[in-house]
Amino acid sequence: MATYLYKLGRFAFRRRHFVALLWIALLTLAGVGAASAPPAGNSSFSIPGTEAQRAFDLLEQRFPGMSADGATARVVFKAPAGHKMTDAGEKAAVQKAVKELSSGSEVASVADPYAGHTVSQDGTIAYTSVKYKVSGMELEDASRDALKEAAGHAREAGLTVEVGGDALNATPETGSSEIIGIGIAAVVLVITFGSLIAAGLPLLTAIIGVGIGVATIAALANPLDLGSTTSTLATMIGLAVGIDYALFIVSRYRAELAEGREREEAAGRAVGTAGSAVVFAGLTVVIALVGLSVVNIPMLTKMGVAAAGTVAIAVLIALTMIPALLGYAGRTVKPAGEKSKLLGGGREAKKPGRPNMGTRWASFVVRRPVAVLLLGVIGLGAAAVPAASLELGLPDDGSQPVSTTQRRAYDLLSEGFGPGFNGPLMVVVDAKKSDDPKAAFTKVGDEIKGLKDVVTVTPPAPNKAGDTAIITVVPKSKPSSATTEDLVHAIRGKGGAITSATDATLLVTGATAMNIDVSQKLNDALLPYLALVVGLAFLLLIVVFRSILVPLKAALGFLLSVLAALGAVVAVFQWGWLSGLMNVEQTGPVMSMMPIFMVGVVFGLAMDYEVFLVTRMREAYVHGENPGQAVVTGFRYGARVVTAAAIIMIAVFSGFIGSSESMIKMIGFGLAIAVFFDAFIVRMAIVPAVLALLGRRAWWLPAWLDRALPNVDVEGEGLRTEPDEDPKRELVHA
Repeated sequence: MATYLYKLGRFAFRRRHFVALLWIALLTLAGVGAASAPPAGNSSFSIPGTEAQRAFDLLEQRFPGMSADGATARVVFKAPAGHKMTDAGEKAAVQKAVKELSSGSEVASVADPYAGHTVSQDGTIAYTSVKYKVSGMELEDASRDALKEAAGHAREAGLTVEVGGDALNATPETGSSEIIGIGIAAVVLVITFGSLIAAGLPLLTAIIGVGIGVATIAALANPLDLGSTTSTLATMIGLAVGIDYALFIVSRYRAELAEGREREEAAGRAVGTAGSAVVFAGLTVVIALVGLSVVNIPMLTKMGVAAAGTVAIAVLIALTMIPALLGYAGRTVKPAGEKSKLLGGGREAKKPGRPNMGTRWASFVVRRPVAVLLLGVIGLGAAAVPAASLELGLPDDGSQPVSTTQRRAYDLLSEGFGPGFNGPLMVVVDAKKSDDPKAAFTKVGDEIKGLKDVVTVTPPAPNKAGDTAIITVVPKSKPSSATTEDLVHAIRGKGGAITSATDATLLVTGATAMNIDVSQKLNDALLPYLALVVGLAFLLLIVVFRSILVPLKAALGFLLSVLAALGAVVAVFQWGWLSGLMNVEQTGPVMSMMPIFMVGVVFGLAMDYEVFLVTRMREAYVHGENPGQAVVTGFRYGARVVTAAAIIMIAVFSGFIGSSESMIKMIGFGLAIAVFFDAFIVRMAIVPAVLALLGRRAWWLPAWLDRALPNVDVEGEGLRTEPDEDPKRELVHA
């Protein structure tokens, strides 16, 4: 592989115009496609294999035109102080709003608060439910505008009006902190390379790669049903790995220049060696992201595949466009150890022979491996303790910022009707096989009324055929509480007795039940997913490192960093520690998909540092150094780059903590803290300590397996015999 990539790097350096034009053409093509495509909305949400989804599917069959999965809105009205919603003026304003809401072409139904008895006992708060024929993703802007206008007209009449539900869901905003993250990345690159030009190359290529990936996602959003968060997550991951991969290759290019090689030769060798590490690091990320499909949640699968595509683009750009741009940059990219004049170049150099910080740190770890190992493991173990209290759920309007109308509507409903009104359960009774459907409906209602934590059970609402009915159940507790989850399980627990007595089938659905089913499905899929991803990556790393213990150590270190990161997420988003600093307005259960998403993404990113750092060590070991010295050599050349890459990735992920979307905020924080733990504690401390303790055993591989494995030559051994093919290549001048 190293030889092939070496030739690719030299080709891109020589044919720089062709390579640059190719990528610009791809960016333009993707941009045109995105500009001509309709914008992404909220992806339709379906969870195959769950009871809640089966109930939705049954409703579509038995209640045609009901649009069970259509968008919903709850318009909540509150009377002015001293007035009640039953007063003539307030009642007239509400009925006028109901009439306005009913006029939309996409509106399926609007409930009159007075006919439906949805006025609070004290008479101060009322609400109307608006049901749409299409999903939130398909809802036209005109329908959203009509909803806002109707609420505005009621406000003009003196009422407090707020709107909840998914009909008003908007594309999340990341805020200015994302720009700050990119700015920090730029500063780190300038410090690392000592040159504005060299620092700009990784940023430029990463932005181009993310631009192609996100534009492609936007162009395919409608036909592939991609939600608005898909492009945000692709941006987050693609930007971070794009900068890192380019950083690895530019850093190796400067190191090759420092050894006196010509520029084209240096570009070829940089792509042949660091590029090999980039390919395998990228493969682990892609495996982890595509592996999310095993969970069998379409939305999560699409997010993973889209992000994986962006990572693949980042790898290809690093291997081709970076050497092309290095050809354009010429002498402005200095050999390692030199700076441009603008940044202090030409000053007296440091004393020759003085070891750099990476060398000094690695030497210390090699001398004190047990102490460093124990300190790292104990520290991560302490950070992981809160993970034992992990509670999972999906965000609802109650997790929105208090500045949003959705959150204020949620709070008004809790105030007027109790927290359970924000998460009513929909019980579907299929009595098609029953001899007496009406009796079956009545029995189900009576059974549910006898359960704890139930406030209201509505009379059964049968379909035209009379064989299926809907019963709405309002819990006492809020939707995300464990008590409400217990109620859902209790209702479902009655299903067996109902079927035995009436031959009817009972199903529980609705947003709250769907969230509970999603959480359970994700929990059930976590271990199989972990085994699949870690297993495939373990096999891949055996090929890369030609070792059994090094990949095993990499996997165990990853588990430590993920558990510690989950502990930090629980402490901030569930317990509320430092919530003010993170602008977390509402604590509660951790998002259900957070653990499995972190496993996928963090594993791939962690392997970036593992591959780049440890391949340098193996390169030194196979070239004759003893194991301890190989660890020090790996840090001499790789520690500065890995440190810079980790800081950049942390900065980019931290930028998304400013998002208005709680899911994006939580993912941004979780990935940032996970990279910190993995890069600076696991890879920079635990890894060298373990390798120092293992010695030569770290690189042991059974002879039969060594013969069976393909030789991918990540260390670039084959390049040591590459002939100098082109005598006209540009020479390096100081």
